[in-house]
Amino acid sequence: MVYNDWLLQFWVPTGLDQRDSYVSEAFAADQPYRVLFSGVEVLCAAMILAGACLVIPALSCRWALAGWTALALLAVCSIADVALPIRCAPSRETDCPVDNVAHTVTSGLVHFAVFTSIAAFVVHARSIAGRHSHAGRWARWLLPLSMIAAIASAGPYIGIDGGQGIAQRVHLVTVGVWLWLLSAEAWHSWLPNPEKSPVKGGLTG
Repeated sequence: MVYNDWLLQFWVPTGLDQRDSYVSEAFAADQPYRVLFSGVEVLCAAMILAGACLVIPALSCRWALAGWTALALLAVCSIADVALPIRCAPSRETDCPVDNVAHTVTSGLVHFAVFTSIAAFVVHARSIAGRHSHAGRWARWLLPLSMIAAIASAGPYIGIDGGQGIAQRVHLVTVGVWLWLLSAEAWHSWLPNPEKSPVKGGLTG
């Protein structure tokens, strides 16, 4: 839920139209609630990074390692995304450019990290046939949905305006679901169980 901080816009008067605005506009350099939204983004990234750092040392499978490492990259790039914000909100200000090279690069890396993580766990789930991996099974459906939504949100970059906010928020919901599934399964794998080691089975094996 923390990853989808755009939900705060239903209560915080940002003045942004969620249909046509990017989530990053809420923490643009000139926006009144920049500190709030950037703070939540950094908090979420710190939680993801901490979780990845706790799990990675116990991993024994290269695909699980790749997936969790990608999550750590997602967290680092998300922090960079906040540190290099767009200077204004293009959906509200006609003279505000949609493209910002530094922010576009960090956002692109966040997307790359998300898709790499999900894809790695899809492969990992197949490699542990016979063992439970609910997140891995869901990953194969979340990956195409998340990618389609992310691509659809790029409309303004190719001259197609309108609806990019909805597409981006659908993408963010899929990522939020993925993080929840992965964290729940990782937690289950680490619960004390005399018949199961934390580094065998599930998504940490």
